Amino acid sequence: MSAALLTDKYELTMLAAALRDGTAGRRTTFEVFARRLPDGRRYGVVAGTGRLLEALGEFVFDDEALAPLAAFLDSNTLDYLRDFRFGGDIDGYPEGELYFPGSPVLSVTGSFAECVLLETLALSILNHDSAIASAAARMASAAAGRPLIEMGSRRTHEYAAVAAARAAYLAGFTGTSNLEANRRYGVPAIGTSAHAFTMLHTTGAVPGDGPLGRGTDEWERAAFRAQVDALGIATTLLVDTYDVTAGVANAIAVAGTGLGAVRIDSGDLGVLARRVRTQLDELGATGTQIVVSGDLDEYSIAALRADPVDSYGVGTSVVTGSGAPTASMVYKLVEVDGLPVEKRSSRKESHGGRKSALRLSRPTGTVTEELIHPVSQPLEVAEPARVLTVPLVRGGQVLAAPDLAAARARVAEGLRSLPWEGLALSAGEPAIPTRQVPVRAR
Repeated sequence: MSAALLTDKYELTMLAAALRDGTAGRRTTFEVFARRLPDGRRYGVVAGTGRLLEALGEFVFDDEALAPLAAFLDSNTLDYLRDFRFGGDIDGYPEGELYFPGSPVLSVTGSFAECVLLETLALSILNHDSAIASAAARMASAAAGRPLIEMGSRRTHEYAAVAAARAAYLAGFTGTSNLEANRRYGVPAIGTSAHAFTMLHTTGAVPGDGPLGRGTDEWERAAFRAQVDALGIATTLLVDTYDVTAGVANAIAVAGTGLGAVRIDSGDLGVLARRVRTQLDELGATGTQIVVSGDLDEYSIAALRADPVDSYGVGTSVVTGSGAPTASMVYKLVEVDGLPVEKRSSRKESHGGRKSALRLSRPTGTVTEELIHPVSQPLEVAEPARVLTVPLVRGGQVLAAPDLAAARARVAEGLRSLPWEGLALSAGEPAIPTRQVPVRAR
């Protein structure tokens, strides 16, 4: 699959028209921003920047990529694409930074020809990854320091699953079940067993035996014994295939009181967690942890906060952005030949000019406001402030390799800096306001 074809046809037809009429070389700036946050959200998390910068080097048109384009592009445009390498500048928020409505998350500057080609690539990566990271950050806040495992690969596209695992880890998850995310990005891989493995050991059952009938304990213990023999007693045993209380008893009978953890994947998780904790303690397995999974999202995680749950496995809700599958970011032309341009369509406005941003805070570190200003007009403010916009690419060269550990730390620090109401899971206004500083008249 060619990265160069991860785009839309109209990017190339605009390029062809601009090359024909001589406007392709005009100096432009395009900006990525979200006009508003998804319903119910009070902040967003910038994610995907590292993946975008990696894709930039792969965005080249070889003969195989060019072959289907010859059906609708002229030879001049095909020659341009054959030699294409992005040679412009990119500035933006570091990956892991929080963003709000109007935040200039990414700014791409160069000729119209080279900037327009990046629209779909930039938006497809940033919209997907930022939606995942924003949902995952809410779950991490709800978990209040307890580990979270991303396990949603079977609920999304196979390649999206890898990006989702990376974005969730960036936002505070502990690890993933996805092995390609482990190989490609170093996300810790976590996983043990599913119900199928326990059910596999029902061989030899006699007529009349059912899931709750005679022989269930023997089947379950055989499965647990096989898993412990292979993985050691630090493993996590899934105890709800048949009956949770019997499952816990069988798990400890096989593994002993040093068992690492038990997992509950169904039922009333809060009630079951309390019962299982009591049972484990009575059996002497006071150090055995409890992992819960099964259609969890930030709300159900928050509801379990008072229960004796040690970690959570989250699938569908994180890989689908927990109801917000896109961050609704757009890629808009804001400057041509150094002059600001803006879109005035109803509810689709854009503010002209190349921009930078500052985030203001109280002396305690709690953020209060985001100021967005023209790059040509640096601001002086009395309050403590932090510059958000940093150089990412100069002359087509990426300035620094993606740093996933730094991005994780940035998300955690950003969440700590929000006012308390900004962490609420209920719908409300963005955690802090954003203010556009207008261009001064020349």
